[in-house]
Amino acid sequence: MLRVVTIGVYGFDRDSFLRRLRRADVRLLLDVRQRRGVRGPEYAWANSLRLQAALDHAGIAYEHHPELAPTTELRHLQYAEDDRQGVGKRSRRELAAEYTRRYTSEILDHADLTPIVSALPNCGTAALFCVERDPEACHRSLIAMRLAERHHVTIEHLRP
Repeated sequence: MLRVVTIGVYGFDRDSFLRRLRRADVRLLLDVRQRRGVRGPEYAWANSLRLQAALDHAGIAYEHHPELAPTTELRHLQYAEDDRQGVGKRSRRELAAEYTRRYTSEILDHADLTPIVSALPNCGTAALFCVERDPEACHRSLIAMRLAERHHVTIEHLRP
């Protein structure tokens, strides 16, 4: 049975992040961020080149899938809803309904996930990776749901 986990940056440091991936037997990390940087010194380890080096050292393969990343316009739509609700990006608990609708229709409905499913490791698992701590606050949960519904992939969300 194919298995995918999801994981974010927030709430981890580099070492705890790598330990969590190892505990889940992650062999492939699928980065679904548009911008592969994270602001703030505490999360500098998650910037693309540093992250790739740490993963390589840990024996975990890395792939960037920008076709699954939300556009800048969609991210700004979510930020506007965050502002309306008075929540910060790092404390968001759920996605805005309009963001979810548009991400699904504009990105996910046009994405061919079959090549990704075909490339999932036979041994171990793959991880969908973005920044938000909670999968419910991140588009990776929408990708995971689509993988489960259409490709019968088992999903687990990893949290700090």
